[in-house]
Amino acid sequence: MPTNVLGQNLQCCCTQPMTGFYRDGYCRTGAGDVGLHTVCVQVTEEFLLFSRSRGNDLMAPAPQWDFPGLQPGDRWCLCVTRWKEAFDAGVAPKVCLEATHSSAIEWVNLEDLKAHALPMGE
Repeated sequence: MPTNVLGQNLQCCCTQPMTGFYRDGYCRTGAGDVGLHTVCVQVTEEFLLFSRSRGNDLMAPAPQWDFPGLQPGDRWCLCVTRWKEAFDAGVAPKVCLEATHSSAIEWVNLEDLKAHALPMGE
């Protein structure tokens, strides 16, 4: 089992909508995941608008990938570089540390993730 940024077993991020590079609910990565979908976030309207302004409209449904589009409050396995970009812009969404893959700290500071952490178990 992969580990999270807290050094524990990686927890499921979300299955409604189904998320993760492998569409199994987990923010794990592997060969072919050039986006590194490793950060489990709870999206906000502010973040979704920011992402759309950067060319990735996560609100728009994509039926070809069985993707209903995200709404504020949904959880999603986000690319670590997009989270960092949103953090630098002051619009980073909250993070579920238990469901964020340990490799995320190769790209972002653990303290920054902790500063944006959702309460444990939420």
